[in-house]
Amino acid sequence: MRGKWEDHVVISGAGKSDFARRSGRSELDLAVQASRDAIQDAGLTPADIDGIIAWPGEIPAPMGFSGPAALRVSDALALGELTFHGSWTEGASQLAGLFSACHAVAAGVAKHVLVYRATGESSGQGGGGRSAVHPVDNNGIVGNFSWLRPFGAVSAAHWMALMATRYVHEYGLKPEQLGWVAVNNRAHAALTPHAVYRDPITIDDYLESRVITSPLRLYDCDVPSDAAVAFVVSAVDTVPDLRAPVRIEAVGSAYSGRPFWDQWTHPTHMASHAAAKHMWSRTDLRQDDVDVAQLYDGFSFILIAWLEALGFCGPGEAGAFVEGGERIRIGGQLPLNTGGGQLSGGRVHAHSLLYESCVQIRGEAGARQVQGAQVALTSAGAGPLGGAVLLTPPR
Repeated sequence: MRGKWEDHVVISGAGKSDFARRSGRSELDLAVQASRDAIQDAGLTPADIDGIIAWPGEIPAPMGFSGPAALRVSDALALGELTFHGSWTEGASQLAGLFSACHAVAAGVAKHVLVYRATGESSGQGGGGRSAVHPVDNNGIVGNFSWLRPFGAVSAAHWMALMATRYVHEYGLKPEQLGWVAVNNRAHAALTPHAVYRDPITIDDYLESRVITSPLRLYDCDVPSDAAVAFVVSAVDTVPDLRAPVRIEAVGSAYSGRPFWDQWTHPTHMASHAAAKHMWSRTDLRQDDVDVAQLYDGFSFILIAWLEALGFCGPGEAGAFVEGGERIRIGGQLPLNTGGGQLSGGRVHAHSLLYESCVQIRGEAGARQVQGAQVALTSAGAGPLGGAVLLTPPR
């Protein structure tokens, strides 16, 4: 293979299902809707698909989290012979399935690989809230949880709050600065037809919302959803047959450190740092070239951490960067999470963020379109997960 492996692949299709809270639909139904949308978007048919991979795909997990196995979706779509198939439960963030599909296509194992993420987390909760599907309380204290449960640290909200508290101590992050992440996301969600929450919120609304785990408030937390997003990764030599391919300029998937939430060399560092460094090492583009960014926001503080890991601002400077919202709104210096992110758009574990990057590069984002967008950045993960990808139009 000559050159970067990224030069041998494109994202040819991007599709999504309906997004909803407690839709009552199965994850398989959602996955099929998104997959058909992605295949049609690429200008292909199910007969053209010769690979499929899910993230994560029917692993032991809380109700509604995993989504259907790849071969179940293949059967529902009536795909033909598959030369590449599987699910991905570990690796460089929630986009590990996409990266694996890219590697398979670049290696010549398949020409058109379907990648999807489906979740029914909102319906899985029923009327019991998050505690109704909590893996620790339902499945016992095992593995890393045996060290965390005695201290009441049983969810990502607790672990992220510890990092955010340390960051506040070191850099003086103000509540209203953190709040601008949520307010900006909601403003962009109002322009996004498929977003779960579209009603505007103000900084006062944010500050008056209840504390979930200090310093994180209700609007700092992403929205469990019933939804699916799918992509088709295709070989670059098929571009003449595709509707509107998007080029992958660089991927960051490096990992450095211990695979735990609390074992980093610095209390506010996460896997994002290695992934960001790796991505920038694979391209001549730099921060000033990025026209729009979709940064992982499972909690608002994660977006703050990604801004600094990616080098858009220095350590401790992200609060000032987002304050007031002018820099990060559509039309600003660095429009962030233009589809509403996961805080307002709905949680599909970064796949909705990548979908937004694709439509921005194509100029198909409608009222939320960033004019002239030529470079879009997507990041995924927090704690021990980290991955990043830069997209550009085809050459």
